[in-house]
Amino acid sequence: MKESQDIKMFKRFQDSFRKWSGHFRILEQRIPVEVQMEYFKYAEKLRKKEGRENVSETDLPALRSELNDPDVSVSHKKYLLALLASLHLVKAYRIVEEYAEAPDPEMANWAYMALMESRIVLESDLSDEKQILISTGMGGKGEKLRFYVLILANELKPFQDYQRKIVEREFPYQLEKADCEIEQLTIGEQYVAMVFLIPVLAEIKQVIERVINECNEYGNFLSSSFTITNVKELSEEEVHEVIKKNERDSRTGR
Repeated sequence: MKESQDIKMFKRFQDSFRKWSGHFRILEQRIPVEVQMEYFKYAEKLRKKEGRENVSETDLPALRSELNDPDVSVSHKKYLLALLASLHLVKAYRIVEEYAEAPDPEMANWAYMALMESRIVLESDLSDEKQILISTGMGGKGEKLRFYVLILANELKPFQDYQRKIVEREFPYQLEKADCEIEQLTIGEQYVAMVFLIPVLAEIKQVIERVINECNEYGNFLSSSFTITNVKELSEEEVHEVIKKNERDSRTGR
């Protein structure tokens, strides 16, 4: 199949990551990409701000009180969390950790991002080893990243019962062999959708192609082209839009 932009970007990430000599941590929670980018830009700007390095442990009780004050604005709490996360202080980490356990609803994602940054800052200090945070829209678990893949039926022919059984059998079997974990497998009338975890350095395109090829040994019923992303799952409406587009393309010969 023609490689999607997501796969190309993932390969570039893997190539650069193979040169990495430190430790990595995967952002496990599903945080919208736009929130992640907002946090990273905000935190970077804050790190360059003069005066931040003058914050000491004696300032922490006041910062904690502000963070837990229901009358303090969302924008100021964002500042407080990013500030605390940047400090190389265990007590600052504990304040962020405590808040992240029961944050204001609108601050939940920001608090989690701050917690991850604070944890990496401390781990880098304590281990004297470079740390990196790997983040995607769909998150991950342990040393695996979460992906969504959509595979259409070949020629958009509705699946027969025996074909569904083959998918139910072969997908878990083949993916387990590749050290992947299926979290969700949906077999529609004309498509297979899956959410799964895959090791950071695994060849994702080859893994999916192998599963498709194994299924197609029992009749060429799965398309060799597929959609894969680690940004978000496709909704049922979006899946049907993909199917409609393929139907239009097949009629026009594209």
